[in-house]
Amino acid sequence: MSAIEAVVFDLDGTLIDSVPDVAAAVNRLLAEDGRRTFAIEEMKPMIGRGAGAMLEKAFLLTGAPLEESGVPAAVARYLEHYLRHPAEGTVVFPGGREVLAHFTADGLPLGICTNKPRAATASVLKALELEAFFRGVSCDDAPARKPDGRHVRHTLELMGAAELRAALVGDSEIDMAAARDAGVAAIAVSWGYPNDTSKPLDADVTIDRFSDLPAALETVARA
Repeated sequence: MSAIEAVVFDLDGTLIDSVPDVAAAVNRLLAEDGRRTFAIEEMKPMIGRGAGAMLEKAFLLTGAPLEESGVPAAVARYLEHYLRHPAEGTVVFPGGREVLAHFTADGLPLGICTNKPRAATASVLKALELEAFFRGVSCDDAPARKPDGRHVRHTLELMGAAELRAALVGDSEIDMAAARDAGVAAIAVSWGYPNDTSKPLDADVTIDRFSDLPAALETVARA
C-alpha cells in the first residue's frame, strides 16, 4: 500500500492540553450564574463535541438545564472569558511540536479538524505559535462536525489533500468515528480527554508518545 500522504490532527486533548483554560472559562461563566464550578478532571469528558454541547452538559450538572435557545448566548459568554486567557495554562503535549516540525520539514501536509469554535482555535494556535504548521484548519463552522466524516474530508480539502491517503490522529471515540466515516486511517493517542473511558478506542493504532507517530503512520500504511 502507498504511504500516508496527509495527517489531520484533533486539537484539544491530542495536540494541546487545553483543559486548564477551558475549565477556567467555563467556571467563570458558571460562577456568574451562581452555579458550582468544576475540577479539571470533571471537565475532561465534556470536551470534544463543541462549546455548545460542553456548556449544555455543564449546566445540566449544576442546576437548571440550558435551554436550546440560550446556547448561542452562553457560548458567546464562554468565548468572552476564554479569549481573554486562551493559553495561560495550555501547553503542547510533550513531543508534539517536534513531530510537527519533522513532518513539515518532510513536506507532509498537516491539518487541524476540531469542533472548537474558530475564534478560540485561532487564538490558541497563535498563542502557542503553531499556526505555521498547518495547511488547513477546520472548526465548528465547517459544513459538518465530528463524528461526521465530512468534517475530516472538509479539512483535507482545505489542505489541498482531498485525493491523498490520509490519517486522523485523535484522543476520543468522536475522532475515531469521524476517521472511520471519512475512510481514513484512525490513530489514537493514549493521553487526552476520552469521552468514555470504559472501553478502548476503535483505532488502527494507539500511540503512547508523539515520537511513536512516524512509526504508526508506517504501520497503518501497510494495512
